[in-house]
This record gives sequence, C-alpha cells and structure tokens, in this order.
Amino acid sequence: MATTVSQASAQQLPRLAADYLPNEREPVKRRIDSVDLLRGIVMVIMMLDHTRDFVHNAWVQFDALDPERTNVALFFTRWITHYCAPTFVFLAGTGAYFQFMRGKRKNELSHFLVTRGLWLVVLEFTAVRFFVTFNVQPSFFGMMQVIWAIGISMFCLAGLIYLPERVLITFGLLMVALHNLLDRFRVAFGPGAPPPGLGSKIWMILHQPGGFQLAGVRSPVVLVLYPLIPWIGVMALGYAFGALYQMDHAQRKRWLIRIGGSAIALFIIIRAINIYGDPNRWSVQSRGFIYTVLSFLNTTKYPPSLLFLLMTLGPAILALAFFESSSTMLTGLRKFFVTFGRVPLFFYLLQWPTAHLISLLLHWIFGKPYHWLFQTPVDWFTNLPQGIGFNLGVVYLSWIVGVLLLYPLCSWFAGVKQRRRDWWLSYL
Repeated sequence: MATTVSQASAQQLPRLAADYLPNEREPVKRRIDSVDLLRGIVMVIMMLDHTRDFVHNAWVQFDALDPERTNVALFFTRWITHYCAPTFVFLAGTGAYFQFMRGKRKNELSHFLVTRGLWLVVLEFTAVRFFVTFNVQPSFFGMMQVIWAIGISMFCLAGLIYLPERVLITFGLLMVALHNLLDRFRVAFGPGAPPPGLGSKIWMILHQPGGFQLAGVRSPVVLVLYPLIPWIGVMALGYAFGALYQMDHAQRKRWLIRIGGSAIALFIIIRAINIYGDPNRWSVQSRGFIYTVLSFLNTTKYPPSLLFLLMTLGPAILALAFFESSSTMLTGLRKFFVTFGRVPLFFYLLQWPTAHLISLLLHWIFGKPYHWLFQTPVDWFTNLPQGIGFNLGVVYLSWIVGVLLLYPLCSWFAGVKQRRRDWWLSYL
C-alpha cells in the first residue's frame, strides 16, 4: 500500500510541478537570502554532528538513534543533524539552477558542473580525508562522504540539465520514491566475508554503505558512507526546484508551503503504514511512549530512505517559505547564518580541523588519551582506548566555540566572493 502511495506521488508531482514552472527565464543577479539562510543554518548544525564525533564519550559505543539504548537529549542531538546532508545536496542542485537563472548557458553550466564535481571528489580524498584523520597512512584511502556524493551528483547533473523539465522531475522523483525496492539486495563485506569483487564494490558505491580495499589485500581501504543512489535524484529535484524562484513572491511561497506540507504528510502516512519507504521499521517501545516516538522518527540515512528524505526535505522547504519574509528572524541572527550559507564549502572544509583540534586540545588538557585522534576511522571501531571523550554538555560548548571561531573567517571570505569575480572563487 505504501508503495502505491509513493508511486502515485511520483506520477502526479512531475505533471503538477511542470505545469507551474515558468516557460521563460529572466536573468537574476542578486543572491537569494532565504536559500543562503537555510543553507547556513544546516551547515552550522552539521558542525554539531562532527563535533560530537570527536568530543562525545559514547559516539562509537552505540547508535545515538537506537531507542533501546539512547536518551532523548542524545537522540535529538543526532537526529537534528539529519537535516544537513539532504538540504545541502538539494540546495546544491538549486544553486546550479540559479546560475542558469543568472544567464549562464547550459553548455557553460554543464562544463562548470563537471569540473566542480570532479574537484569536490579530489577534495574528499585529500583535504577532507586529512582533516578528519590528521593521518596520512597510505593503507587508508578515505571515506566517500557527502562531498563525494555532491561531486558525482554534479557530474551527473551536467547531463541531466539537458532533459525536458518534466523528464528531469520524473527521474528525480522515481529515484527517491522507488530506490528502497533495492534494499533487499545486499553484498557481504568485512571480517569473515570473502573480499568483494568488482560487482560488489560497484553495488556498495551505488546503494549499500560498506568498505573494501581498492585493488587487493595490500591496497588502501575506502569506506562508502554515501552511496550515490538516491543522492543523484535529490540533486536533480533541487535543480528543478530552483525554477520556483522565477515566480513572484506570493505564488512561490504558496508552492513552498504546498510542497513542504505534502512531503511531511506523506512521511507521516507512509511511516505509519510501516511497510515501505525505510528498511528500519518502527515499533512500540517498552521504555514508554516518547521512545516509541523516537522509533517512529528513526529513519535510515545510509543510503537515505524515501522516508528519511520526506522527513528532512519537507520541513526544509517549509523553512524556505518561512524565511521568505525578512521579519521572520532578527536581523543580526539572520546575517550570522547567511554568512555561512554564502561560503558553504569553505565552512565545510574548515569545520573538520576545527572540531578535530578542539577535541585534541580537550583530551590533552584533561589528561585523556588522544592518540586515537590521529588514527584512521577503521581503527576507531576496533582500537579505541578507554576513557576518551566528554559528556553532551561539553559537546555543545565545543560546538559553539568552534562556530564562533569560524565566523570571522567565513565573513571575510564571503566579502572576498562578493567583491571579486575570479574564476577559482566559484570552486570554494
């Protein structure tokens, strides 16, 4: 029944959306503050997640979203960060459409998406890999995280932008709505399993988190955290979504509310049916009603299920409707988050070493083991010392300090990007 709901949505939404997409584009030179504001908020929240990874005393001991082991504060500390990756990927697609709106021809936009996408992949396995580990051990190649997924999705979007708008929307919706039909196909990996073959490696890159050695038993290990399906579809939908910003303010706000509200309603209905849309079914918890609610909200991120994306992108799109009005947030606070939203990659790169260094300093000051902060993620799950990390209060304090430290740098770089038009600035 849930599959029928999602398929019906996939059939109806492209037709409805395409009917209301503008037929002509008018070049727009200014930035869209509401989009930068949302992007900035989710970037700051993202740093909370990465700070928790380095600072919290139980981050690797158990899943913070497991309703049988977690507590409410820890659950929502992790859960709120679920909004980051989907919004980041979706708005990356929207940002590509904004370049089209500003007068860039499709062949120019396609070239930019290819080159920037490949650049992001390079960054994932060089700068990001080092900032996460403070380690250059050649046996660990890196992790395929969100920057990797955005880079490959941009590479794919470079071709998808030539499709008719209805076809592009249909492609994105079908990938998002139906990819959970692939959940039944799993390949074995890890201790005790035979080395995965080429087909198994490709499958992990496409739709199953995992890890493998690149070529043989002595080759570097790569961890796949962000399989490409359905992120490519999410970015394609974000690109099509950008067309709403050619509508007038009132019409656009109505559509933002309709789309965001519909996504939330679909999440509640499909999740309640509990048959399709996420491999992790919710259940009544013996610990009480609140933990049953947590079970209901505990959807799958790797790869992001249909329900995960409805749960996160629905409220994000509603937030864009809310941010349409300049009076919805204090001017100073709005400016604070918009600053981060205008330099998302710059902030993303800097927040890793910032959170890492804060953790290193805390562990050193308080006499806790800190050598693990120079290990690879493979060792984190097999060779962590006792007595590491701090409580959740220290995590939040560290996060706030980290964000405040990065604000002046991001403000400076946002000013540079506003004043100058050097080609390389569009790659940071």
